[in-house]
Amino acid sequence: MPETSLIAIAVGLLYLAALSCVYRILLTYRTTQGAIAWIISLIGLPYVAVPLFLLFGRSRFGGYVRARRMGDAALTDLMNYFEQQTTSLSQPDSEPFGDELQVLCKLGRQPFTSNNHCTLLKDGEATFEALFDAMENARHYILLEFYIIRSDKVGQRIKSILKRKLGEGVQVWLLYDDIGSVWLPRTYLKELDSAGARVASFGKGNIRRRRFQINFRNHRKLLVCDGNTGFVGGINLGDEYLGTAMDQEPWRDTHCCIIGPAVIGLQLAWLEDWNWASSEFPELNWHPSLASSGDHQVLVLPTGPADTYETCALFFLNCINNARTRIWIASPYFVPDFQIMNALQLAALRGVDVRIIIPEKSDNRLIRIAAYSYLVQACQAGVGIYRYQPGFMHQKVILVDDRYAAVGTANLDNRSMRLNFEITAITASQTFVTEVTSMLEEDLSHSRLMTKSDYQDRSIAFRLGCRAVRLLAPLL
Repeated sequence: MPETSLIAIAVGLLYLAALSCVYRILLTYRTTQGAIAWIISLIGLPYVAVPLFLLFGRSRFGGYVRARRMGDAALTDLMNYFEQQTTSLSQPDSEPFGDELQVLCKLGRQPFTSNNHCTLLKDGEATFEALFDAMENARHYILLEFYIIRSDKVGQRIKSILKRKLGEGVQVWLLYDDIGSVWLPRTYLKELDSAGARVASFGKGNIRRRRFQINFRNHRKLLVCDGNTGFVGGINLGDEYLGTAMDQEPWRDTHCCIIGPAVIGLQLAWLEDWNWASSEFPELNWHPSLASSGDHQVLVLPTGPADTYETCALFFLNCINNARTRIWIASPYFVPDFQIMNALQLAALRGVDVRIIIPEKSDNRLIRIAAYSYLVQACQAGVGIYRYQPGFMHQKVILVDDRYAAVGTANLDNRSMRLNFEITAITASQTFVTEVTSMLEEDLSHSRLMTKSDYQDRSIAFRLGCRAVRLLAPLL
């Protein structure tokens, strides 16, 4: 009898926990499909769904939101100072700075700035050469934030430079994601710490605030030196971007070097993340410096699950809905939700040249398969989906007409839209847009245009598999 009572109490507590989760879902859900799926699971299989929901079910990073609120006064002061010290170009009647770019300033809480110089870095070799050179020339401090850091040749070169710069009196702050860098040896970090660097993990650095919110990732990849030189893009710190291994497919990726006031925007994003992970607020250079050459207009757009709005999704929708002649998007992961897919179809139907470049070879088999299920919808509307052939394409680049281009870390999938902290540099400069156009044209020349037959002529088992995997889109 006592055992029966204990079982009944345990079951009762389990269903009470399930009802608490349902209550939270009803108050906070963002997509109806996801909410319904969770509620059905919680009621039907509470012993499985409750722990899964606690680990993966949240769509809003509550701990980060609270940390942002507590540190908001100081950050707001810095943002206000940043805007006062720079020339905002988001003028309603000025092309190309119309409403579509004004709204991005509001989403990112940062201004468009002029007097920047942006250098497009088209592969890992060019990117690492520029990163190493910038760190070698740093005189005061180096800020790093990367999703993946490896202890391979690139990682060892980074560590060697940082230790040498620390010996010269340069301050170093290194922030990494504990999931992305799960295989990074602790000895690597201890060496940097012993040399005087400040090192923090985005997840483990503030475990009290984080609690069960392990489904969120800091997917940003950025470097800032002295507050005047910055880098952002899709490249992590690892040898795979060099394609030097004999048994490895070459990786195709893109990064961007920025010199000028927009670097302060990168620094603000880094500071907020660092403050979350370490509860520290280091003193940095907040005086924007002008680039000696070039006049590129740049906006840095940080996005993430602590934002008031679904900033990343709204950014993509804003680009697609406002495209007039073309919208080209390169993304390694193509698992769009219904609103993004509908926007792409509408753009194509109104005569916009819509092209999506995705890899033929992928590091995620499920996402590669799921992409096939969108082919019929895409082809019917005239959306071109191209599969890049030479190797694994990992770049995240957007080209809107001949007006502006974006290089960053955000993919066309649910994780980037709602669960990851991402960052993108949007540049409205004719010279930069021309460079991006040439780069994507070269990528397209090495890509295969997919057709409906790529999906419809496959076996029924394959098509069912594609559709089944697509159901997992919110989790991929």
